[in-house]
Amino acid sequence: MTPVQGGDVMDIDLRKLRYFVAVAEELHFGRAAERLHITQPVLSRQIRALEHEIRAQLFSRDRRSTALTSAGRQLLEDARPLLASAEALHRRVERAARGTATFTVGFMPGITVTAAVRAFAARHPELSVEVVRTSWDDQTEVVHDGRADISYVRMPVDQRGLRLRALFSEPRVAVLSTDHRLAGKQSIGIAELAAERMLQDPDTVPEWRDLPERSSAERARPRPAFHTVEEKLEHVAAARGVIVLPLSVATFYIRADIAHVPIEDIGPNQVCLAWSADRRSPLVQEFAAVAAGQV
Repeated sequence: MTPVQGGDVMDIDLRKLRYFVAVAEELHFGRAAERLHITQPVLSRQIRALEHEIRAQLFSRDRRSTALTSAGRQLLEDARPLLASAEALHRRVERAARGTATFTVGFMPGITVTAAVRAFAARHPELSVEVVRTSWDDQTEVVHDGRADISYVRMPVDQRGLRLRALFSEPRVAVLSTDHRLAGKQSIGIAELAAERMLQDPDTVPEWRDLPERSSAERARPRPAFHTVEEKLEHVAAARGVIVLPLSVATFYIRADIAHVPIEDIGPNQVCLAWSADRRSPLVQEFAAVAAGQV
């Protein structure tokens, strides 16, 4: 439900909201229509209907471009968690209708969850306790959209709509090709990586992102879109760049053509449990306690 003028409330059509998000992400009605498998005239009518319902223009359009208005930017910010919550609700209701009692735990690479999962499963033999591997791109999304009831995440994450419980921290290391100039060092400072091509989202390594030594050209250089650790390591081994990883991840992927070197002047990576702030499930609270060694 969304407030509108006069203190009234109105229902938001989730289908129209999905259409809106597609256009907002593509900023192109033709591409959005293809993505949604509908025709462009149908999509345009649905967006106009949504604008009429919420009494706000969402896009400014001309012959060359489509852009979000301020109202559109606000709706996009609010629409994504709303759609994720709706998807999570649908998944949970569908599982309940099938009579499938499951509890799903997400985990990031390098994090071993076996002990906690086995202990929790032993306490609840009626449950099918499952695990799902996540990545930097979806480690919190799996909680929001219901694919996981709880997830082990590596900070930093967008904490909106989540509850977090800190578990442990570990050092971070630079991962380099074995013939890299820094590969043989006992340790390095983060500034020694200032001129390197970072093969990951700079926001995951803010200490590197904010280095004053980085050139404006490097800051503007497009970052390759790799979604898995394995993809990044292939490019590291080919001397196309470097990455910074938690120590457990680096040691999990031992290879003869890459090396890792401790970074002495950046903080550790914090591992937390994350679950939806809207969930009141006692099972979620119990798993968090089990994982933290409190039961």
